[in-house]
Amino acid sequence: MRSLARKHILELSAYRSARDEFEGVADVYLDANENPHDFAFNRYPDPYQSDLKQKISDLKDVGPEKIFLGNGSDEIIDLLIRSFCEPGQDAILTCKPGFSMYAFSAELNQVQNDEYLLSTTFNIELDSFLNKIQENHKLIFLCSPNNPTGNSIPMQTIQQICDTAKGLVVVDEAYIDFAEVESCLHEISNDNLVVLQTFSKSFGSAGIRLGMGFMHADLVKLLNAVKLPYNVSQITQGYALTLLSNYAKVKASVDNIKVEREFLKTALDQLDNVIKVHPSDANFFLVEFENAKKIYTYLMSNAVIVRDRSNVILCDNCLRITVGLPEENKKLISLIREFKA
Repeated sequence: MRSLARKHILELSAYRSARDEFEGVADVYLDANENPHDFAFNRYPDPYQSDLKQKISDLKDVGPEKIFLGNGSDEIIDLLIRSFCEPGQDAILTCKPGFSMYAFSAELNQVQNDEYLLSTTFNIELDSFLNKIQENHKLIFLCSPNNPTGNSIPMQTIQQICDTAKGLVVVDEAYIDFAEVESCLHEISNDNLVVLQTFSKSFGSAGIRLGMGFMHADLVKLLNAVKLPYNVSQITQGYALTLLSNYAKVKASVDNIKVEREFLKTALDQLDNVIKVHPSDANFFLVEFENAKKIYTYLMSNAVIVRDRSNVILCDNCLRITVGLPEENKKLISLIREFKA
C-alpha cells in the first residue's frame, strides 16, 4: 500500500528534529535550543509519543508500531489525503450524508471528492457502492457509526469493500465505544485498511485534540515522515496517559451515556411532534420533527443547543441531538413538550 503514495511523498526527506537524533534519558540537554530553566513544559515532547502509544497498544491490543497519533482525527484525515492523492489527478470516495471533514480536506488539497448517496435508511447498498469505486480512488472513507445518522456499517460490507478497493479504506470509528457492534481493529492485518478512533468522544477529551490511526506499520512510517515534528503536545500526551491509567472512569461514563441514550430515545418517541428517531449506535440521535427549524430556534432561545441538520441531503426536518447528562436530557424533553403545547 505504501507504493500508492504520491511519488513526491515517497521521495520526501523527512524533517529530523533534535529528539529524532537522541533516544533515552540524559543528564544535560543542550541540543534543541530550549530554555534550560525548569518550567513545566520547557522541553520538546516525544515526537513519536512512544509511552502513549504503548498504553494505547495495551488497551486496544494493537502493536504500537501500527499506531499513528495526530492532532485530532482531522490531522490524520488531512495527512492521508495529502500523502496519497495527487492534486487534480486522484480522488476520494465518501458517503453522503456523512462527516463533512473528508470533503473539506479533499477540497483543501485540490483533490476530487466523489460521493455515494446512502439509501433512505442510510445504508450502503453493496453492489452499487462497489460499482462506484474507480481506479483513481486512492482513499475510501467510511464513517461507522455514521455522523450524522448514527448507524453502523456491517463488518461484512466493510470487508468486501476492502477486498475490492485498489486504494486505502479508511473506517472512521469516532463513536465505536458507544456501539454494540464490533470494531474493525482486528481487521487491520488487511494492508489497505486504516481505522480511525479518537479521544474526543468516549474519552471525554475533545479539548486535548488527540486522534488515533491504526494501520499497517509501513503506513505509519510514511505518515511520520510527512507530519509536523511535534504534532502532539506534551500536555496532550500527559493528559491522555492519565486517562488511560484511569480507564475505569472512562468506561463508567460510556455506560452512563448508553443508559441515558435509552431514556432519551424512549422519551423522544413519545413526543407528538417527533416523526422518527433514527436508530443510533453513537452518543447522539438524528431526529425527524414536524418542524425542525422552529424547534431548533425555540430550544436555542431557551439556551439549549442542538445541531440543525435539515439542510443535509436525506435529513429534511432533522435535528442531531447529543445524549447529555440526565438533567440535560430531561430539560430538552420538557422544552420540546412546551413547544408543542
